[in-house]
Amino acid sequence: MANGSRQAAWEFFGAELKRRRENAGITQVELGSRVFVSGGYIGQFEQAIRKPQLDVAQRIDEALQTDGIFERLWRKLIKEQPYTEYFAHVAELERLATEIYEYAPMVIPGLLQTPKYARAVFLASNPLAADEYIEELLMGRMERTRLLKDATRPVYWAVLHEAALRIPVGSPEVMAAQLDHIAALMRERKVLVQVLSSAAGAHPEMGKMIKLMEFEDAPPTVYTEGVLSGNLLDDPAVVKRVRSSYDLLRATALSGEASLALIESAAEDYRRCASTT
Repeated sequence: MANGSRQAAWEFFGAELKRRRENAGITQVELGSRVFVSGGYIGQFEQAIRKPQLDVAQRIDEALQTDGIFERLWRKLIKEQPYTEYFAHVAELERLATEIYEYAPMVIPGLLQTPKYARAVFLASNPLAADEYIEELLMGRMERTRLLKDATRPVYWAVLHEAALRIPVGSPEVMAAQLDHIAALMRERKVLVQVLSSAAGAHPEMGKMIKLMEFEDAPPTVYTEGVLSGNLLDDPAVVKRVRSSYDLLRATALSGEASLALIESAAEDYRRCASTT
């Protein structure tokens, strides 16, 4: 499903939600209270600004007694997303975010990946998958990276642990090109990237990837990922705590200038390695 038709489908979801809510004679605030979200969120669902998670769609069906229509619509729309079920909503939120902050302990974040690096990541996770499946995953990943090329791109700030630079993904040529790509984005001032040196030792979020997203008209969210699972959190206390941890990571990381130098040095190391093989 193309982006335009997918958005139109979510707009239908929102319009149907509004129609059925109004027919039931309840306000956005009242429905929000019944499904454990704010009335503002219900308004954003109805305008297709935000997409509900599955459990919220299920609770809306219960509250409005709609015989599962919103769950079925949700499953249909998510199934046709080029992302895994647990990440599809995060990909939608990335497009709405005004600011995105990431910490990557082992792998270059998806928004910064080159096609060849991303393909190597997918192949490592799906060694027996058909080429068509890998290409489908790759198309979804590359669609996301266009976000940083748009004129209205969000502020993007990433902290990469040095391990993400040093762990080979694909060939040395792939790694060199990947690091060159990050360096180019930094020099073009499209992204802010810092490297957390291995010499820094222990730090607040060892081994945990973090994605913080802020929005113009909605509360900030935090996304973390585990094995074949993801957690999207918007509890203000949790977000505040994670933001504090992220600030500590940034304070511990190398400066932007030193980080760029390290990234370019690592790229050169990979090029030398490629020339000797």
